[in-house]
Amino acid sequence: MNNFCKLSVNINKIATLRNSRGENMPDVIQVAKDCERFGAQGITVHPRPDERHIRYQDVIDLKSIVTTEFNIEGYPSEKFIDLVLRVKPHQVTLVPDPPDAITSNAGWDTIQHVSFLTEVIGVFNKAGIRTSIFVNADTRMVENAVACGTKRIELYTEPYAKQYAQNRELAIQNFIAAAHKAKEVGLELNAGHDLSLDNLAYFNQQIPHLKEVSIGHALICDALYYGLENTIQMYLKQLQVN
Repeated sequence: MNNFCKLSVNINKIATLRNSRGENMPDVIQVAKDCERFGAQGITVHPRPDERHIRYQDVIDLKSIVTTEFNIEGYPSEKFIDLVLRVKPHQVTLVPDPPDAITSNAGWDTIQHVSFLTEVIGVFNKAGIRTSIFVNADTRMVENAVACGTKRIELYTEPYAKQYAQNRELAIQNFIAAAHKAKEVGLELNAGHDLSLDNLAYFNQQIPHLKEVSIGHALICDALYYGLENTIQMYLKQLQVN
């Protein structure tokens, strides 16, 4: 059992709902406070250039109220890098999504983009910000992440989630191999994308060195039925199942 995996709640969808009416309902800052009060061990945001959900000002405002771990995800454009350096979160997660992407849909090619990633991560390391990079469950990409200077990687779990219902043992195989490779080369491990109440416990059981999962869409959808406090507690329980 993995007793040490943190739950970081991605609150992007809360901002999407707020932005749909142009007012401040729901209040993103208050929801972040409530997520922590209900047991979340981190808050994740993923600002995009068009600010269609989390706005850059939200990120700045959240810095002063988040008392757990603050994780900012995004593509390392110049504007994004400036924002992260201003806010100085506990962690920045680099994602290779283009500006028009609906959601993240692939990990970095840490071989092809090693020079770019090394330069960007060097900037964050100098500022004392822990960096994680989003990668597919591919041992080559995991191994080469070390050359980029990162301390962590985040495994892109959509392929696992899609295959889970048909064959969970097959679905998890590449992730187990990637996790072993990460431990072998000295990288800490996060995971995220389409993890849910259905598939989270098994993933956590099979990946014993997991440090953090970042969950947004499924958790917020569940909260519509179960309530936010109860939902966060339900997810935490999935991280404690034998």
